[in-house]
Parts: sequence; structure tokens; C-alpha cells
Amino acid sequence: MEIKKITDIPGIQIGNAHDLDAVTGCTVILCEQGAVTGVDVRGGAPGTRETDLLKSENYVDKVHAVMLAGGSAFGLDAAAGIMQFLEEKGVGFDVGVTKVPIVCGAVLFDLACGDHRVRPDKAMGYQACIAAQRQEFSEGSVGAGTGATVGKFFGSQHAMKGGLGSYCVQVGNLMLGAVVAVNCFGDVIDPGSGAVLAGAYQDDPFAFLSTEEGMIKQYDKATNAFASNTTIGAIITNAALTKAQANKVASMAHNGYARTMRPAHTMLDGDTIFALSAGHVAADVNVVGLLAARVMEQAVISAIKKASPLSGFKSFQDVNGRFVNMRKL
Repeated sequence: MEIKKITDIPGIQIGNAHDLDAVTGCTVILCEQGAVTGVDVRGGAPGTRETDLLKSENYVDKVHAVMLAGGSAFGLDAAAGIMQFLEEKGVGFDVGVTKVPIVCGAVLFDLACGDHRVRPDKAMGYQACIAAQRQEFSEGSVGAGTGATVGKFFGSQHAMKGGLGSYCVQVGNLMLGAVVAVNCFGDVIDPGSGAVLAGAYQDDPFAFLSTEEGMIKQYDKATNAFASNTTIGAIITNAALTKAQANKVASMAHNGYARTMRPAHTMLDGDTIFALSAGHVAADVNVVGLLAARVMEQAVISAIKKASPLSGFKSFQDVNGRFVNMRKL
């Protein structure tokens, strides 16, 4: 199994746009030739666009872009810029009088990080497309991960920085990768070692707190319904998949969330994963699904390790090597 860059997958372009002062941004995955796409929404508070199209029984079977953005529901505006960019290039579903780009997307809540008055908008969506066309893709506190944070059960003063990550592998002719913006309610764990990479913490002395244990102790109290969460991502592959199979791959990819986030899929998260099939390589859907979980797991870890401190939030880079309590969960 060979590790590749996610932008090595043919037919795919990925780009970011962000405002580091306002601490928000968006990421776009362009597939101008169209990609068979599925989705699986697991969290209880999702913010999504055009996901009904991806139901197996519905007509349209290919999308031309997937958007991941901050800004909560306001961030859905960024899709308009992606629509404009693709329409100008003549890309979309042919309806006779014009071509309508099929742009799916999901948003995460980052309004509590930075300036809540500034959100991803049409202009930012367009800028992300330009970056994608230039193959200017980076990870960390960028794009949809700019304002992402993790471990918020004990309050934002105990939370750490999340971010945007990716990971891609090749097995023979099969290529499969993940891109994810990690903004989870819970803590992020390295499943290999059991070590906490980022999450709720205490200062003086520095030590990680356990979100799950904290929730269990307060089982009789309502969890803060306004906590800012949701992890959103996409699986991208050159495997030939039907829409039903793409939906299954998106479902299996959520195992990558479950392996790295404690807890995952709460009522306060809007956890969503898209799966894009942009090729014609024959592959067992079960193998594609298990690899999807693996690359998603590694993309989550990459997002945390590459995140930079921003807006007063510590990052993995701040505390790595200075852990007092590497709690194993």
C-alpha cells in the first residue's frame, strides 16, 4: 500500500479559501467531469446542501463539486460561488437552456471562534475554486478547518484547535483518499496508541480531561445545546461505484470517526461524510469501504497534528512533548 497525495487522484481538484482574521473558511472538491456520489449523515445537528439528490432512488447520479465550509448555516452561501465558477466553465447538468452545476455540501459551526459576523460567502466559494484549479491545497488551520475546535464539553476555555486534514493510499490501480474538517464535540484519539491528541484539557498542570467520563458523571444534566461542533468530510476514489455503493462507502467511512473521536455522532454534532467515485477501476465495495474508514481515520489525525494555534486556542503543536497526562481511553 503506497501513500499518495489526495490531489493525485485523477479528475479531482481541491482548494481552500479562508479569512484568518475572522477565523473561518471553506474547502471545495471539484469534479468537473462529474462523480457518482453518496452521503451519510450521522450527527444530530447537520447543516447540508443537496444531499437528498444522493439518495439511491433519486434521478441525478453525478455531482460536480462538494463543499465543506464553516459559518454554520450561513456558510452554505459559499456554494453560490462554486455554482458561478462551474457555470462559467460550462460544467453542469444539461437542462437545455443552460447547465446546472450539482454542488453538494456540508457546514460546521465555527461562529464562536473568531468574528461570527464574517462567514464563508459566494466570493469565498469562488476563491476556493480558483485555488482548486491551481491545485493549491494545504492542511491544518485552513479552509473549512480554519475555525474548527475540539473538546468543548467543559467550555471553550478548555477546548483545543481542530483543523483540515487529508490522507490517500494506492493499492494496485485503486486510489482512495479522505479530506476532513475536524470540529468535534469530543476528544481526538490516536487509535494506535490510545493517546489523546487534542481535546478538553486543564491548565496548571496541563492534563487532558475525558469528555466521555465528564458526560457520564453528569448524565442527569442536559448537555450544552449551543456547543459548536460537527465534523465534515469526503472520501474520494477512482473505484467504479454505483450511487448505492457510494452511499455504503460513506457509511463505512464513519468508522474512521468512531475510531478517532470520543464520543462521535452526538446530537450536538452534524457529522457528515460524502463519497465520490471519480474513476473506472474495478474494486470490491467492501474493500473500498474498509479502506475508506482507514484513510478517514488518518485524515482526522493529520488534521489535528497540522493545526496551528489560532484565536487563542492551543493546538497539538503547542502541547506535543509537554503532555502531563497521556490518558488512554
